[in-house]
Amino acid sequence: MKEAKILVVDDERAIADMMATVLRKEGFSHIDLAHDGEAALAACERTRYDLVLLDVMMPGRSGLDICPFIRSTTDAPIFFLTARSSDFDKLSGFAVGGDDYITKPFNPLEVVARIQAQLRRYLQPKALTQPAHQEEETPLGRYDFGRFQIDEAQATLTVDGQPSHCPALVFQLLLFLCKHPNRVFSKSELYLRVWGEEAFADDNTVMVHIHRIRERIERNPSKPEYLVNVRGIGYKLIRPKGAR
Repeated sequence: MKEAKILVVDDERAIADMMATVLRKEGFSHIDLAHDGEAALAACERTRYDLVLLDVMMPGRSGLDICPFIRSTTDAPIFFLTARSSDFDKLSGFAVGGDDYITKPFNPLEVVARIQAQLRRYLQPKALTQPAHQEEETPLGRYDFGRFQIDEAQATLTVDGQPSHCPALVFQLLLFLCKHPNRVFSKSELYLRVWGEEAFADDNTVMVHIHRIRERIERNPSKPEYLVNVRGIGYKLIRPKGAR
């Protein structure tokens, strides 16, 4: 994990330099800096990063503007750094492809903890928490829900016989649910089991990723058949009868 390539994008050079210093002290050695949107896009064209820290408010093209372009080239986690903290701002960040949202001012060590948690899951997808009911897990790591199939070894999602592009954390959340069919999880449980840091639990993060899953596996995401709400408790993934 310490070999991960990280891009820090912030027009405030002091913040970018501070994050780079803290990350290096924590053992990360491959860190690049960019101070505007165009430089960030150029860096992503040159290098395949394992995680991107992306400031929202920058001169020229904002982090929200360039995030979809970065997301189109990589499934790596993208963290937004911003002084804006409203629910609307957070949802806007998730909607364009962000995986986490950190508001300024922030504790750099907390950011590092979040980075480590994300990288464990992005770089080691097979290291997800072991399922509570071992008998429910398919030995080969392939889960068939009729309309869609997910292959853990190949890290692929197939829907109606066609491959479906799936960002890393969306895939990992769906994989976790596939390993535990018909079981209800609260949003905080899902965050802990997939994101890995209970202290940083964010309902919006889970809700947006649930929506991203539904966009891929449901015929009508507004009327889900597979990934359903259990009112007042959380979510469960329903395995159709006859599916393996």
